[in-house]
Parts: sequence; structure tokens; C-alpha cells
Amino acid sequence: MAQLLGPTRAGLLAALTQPASTAQLAARHFLSPATVSYHLGVLHRAGLVARARSGRSVLYRRTPEGSRLARSR
Repeated sequence: MAQLLGPTRAGLLAALTQPASTAQLAARHFLSPATVSYHLGVLHRAGLVARARSGRSVLYRRTPEGSRLARSR
């Protein structure tokens, strides 16, 4: 999966076992929120993650396609 997506996107996709915000993922992966946001945007446009607002945060979760890809590692 890392060869297809790149290590950062693959790591973020794998980490989304539960919905998470950009800030939560940034803290877990020692990345800036802007970097995480950029990579999540790419994954979203590819149909691998979905996003939904929860209060003041946006939570990201894997789509069924994203989960299939994450399982195929």
C-alpha cells in the first residue's frame, strides 16, 4: 500500500480504524495539521476517506474502498 499511496498517506489511511480529526492524526503521526490536511484531501478525492463535521471538528473515516485497500497491505 505504501508503494501505491506513499508512506504518509498509507500510514494515515491505516490509522483510520476509528474516525479521527486532522489534529488527532497530526499529533499521532508527528506531522503538521496542514500536512495531514493535504494528504487527507488527496485520499478524499480518491474516494478512500469520507469526512463529516462533528461540532467544530471534521472527522475522517475510511470508506469501504479505503478499508479494502488498508486490509490488503
